[in-house]
Amino acid sequence: MAEGKKGITARVVEKKYLYPFILITSCFALWGFANDVTNPMVKAFSKILMMSNFQGSLVQFAFYGGYFFMAFPAAMFIRKFNYKSGILVGLGLYATGAFLFIPASMLQVFSVFLISYFILTCGLSFLETTANPYILSMGSEETATRRLNFAQAFNPIGSLIGMFTAQSFILARLNSAEKTQRALMDPETLRTVTSNDLAIIRAPYVAIAFVILVVLAFVALSRMPNKDEGEHKIRLLHTLDKLAHNRKYMHGVAAQFFYVAAQIMCWTFIIHYGTELFTSAKYGLSVQKAEVLSQKYNIAAMVIFCISRFVFTYLLKYIKAGKLLMVLAGVGMVLTLSVMFSPGMIGLLSLVVLSACMSLMFPTIYGIALKGLRDDDAKIGAAGLIMAILGGSVMPPIQGAIIDLGKTGILSGVRASFVLTLICFAVISHFGRKAYRVYQNN
Repeated sequence: MAEGKKGITARVVEKKYLYPFILITSCFALWGFANDVTNPMVKAFSKILMMSNFQGSLVQFAFYGGYFFMAFPAAMFIRKFNYKSGILVGLGLYATGAFLFIPASMLQVFSVFLISYFILTCGLSFLETTANPYILSMGSEETATRRLNFAQAFNPIGSLIGMFTAQSFILARLNSAEKTQRALMDPETLRTVTSNDLAIIRAPYVAIAFVILVVLAFVALSRMPNKDEGEHKIRLLHTLDKLAHNRKYMHGVAAQFFYVAAQIMCWTFIIHYGTELFTSAKYGLSVQKAEVLSQKYNIAAMVIFCISRFVFTYLLKYIKAGKLLMVLAGVGMVLTLSVMFSPGMIGLLSLVVLSACMSLMFPTIYGIALKGLRDDDAKIGAAGLIMAILGGSVMPPIQGAIIDLGKTGILSGVRASFVLTLICFAVISHFGRKAYRVYQNN
């Protein structure tokens, strides 16, 4: 609850939107699953198909490239039609991309997997471009940021399931042979080992595709109210011009780009960071055991992320969103320096705790950037914020390339690569300060 302008209590979710809110919120968990079952696949594909860290990180390039490519067409689609249609198209593309893992694994061709990821994330882009502004519209504008944070709190629940699936049903079951050992196998043995490993990767994606079809059926059979139902006129250039001159919105897009980059880099390369630590002379674990143990720390990071999202959403009742964003990004910078320079477990634990700082960032940046926009402008504005997810496509390959360089001065390649994360949090902190002190309505 929140106090309205006239002293009337404003509901976070209006009664007429309760069922659609619940249904759409389930989609947040679905794309959370896709994101976090995929992050460990960078290292998995690198090993299975004997590729470099840079080549393996092309999984993220294809994954988040789909977000960028489809966000604007998705916004145009839902502006011409409605939110429900956008959700249905998104779920359909998500399921199609997941089912394409069947031919991809049979062909054993990495480029086909990349195409599958790209189509899958075109669906996720449709879902996010549609679901985020729809959630914002489900009630009073004064409670919109809290409402989106609450809905987004279910995203890490899906992420946790994705991480658990990656650890228990993929990483733990893959053949233990490393790249050098696979390179020594005869062609037939290698093909068999590769086929078995790719089938293990394929299974969770096919399973989630069937779950998506069930959700799609529920959405198709449900009435999904729209505030602007029946309004189909598109004035694209006029809207783009308004958005381009909205400094708060444009700064929000930039902050979102760097936030998503930071999130993906932290969660993708925590496996590399942990593996480097646990295979060191101090711990002496095998690479496979180190990877499985590192994934447990990845899951711990997501648990912290999930709990922190609920805690900070509650704190938004008392603290301005921009101020809280600025503080969390500042703490994130300190923790990133610890990740880079602290010895042993301290660095790894700092990387895990970083998830607490990141928990509030995506929906808060999103809510601040779109606040005050008319509903039709918000649909196009949402596309820009989803296109900013390109940060998760551009930055991880650069981080992978830094890791491939090996030791840089006093730092290993893995530790040195987190300088990119430090830059990201600096940009986010600046946006939070602007939102709090310049755009004082946040």
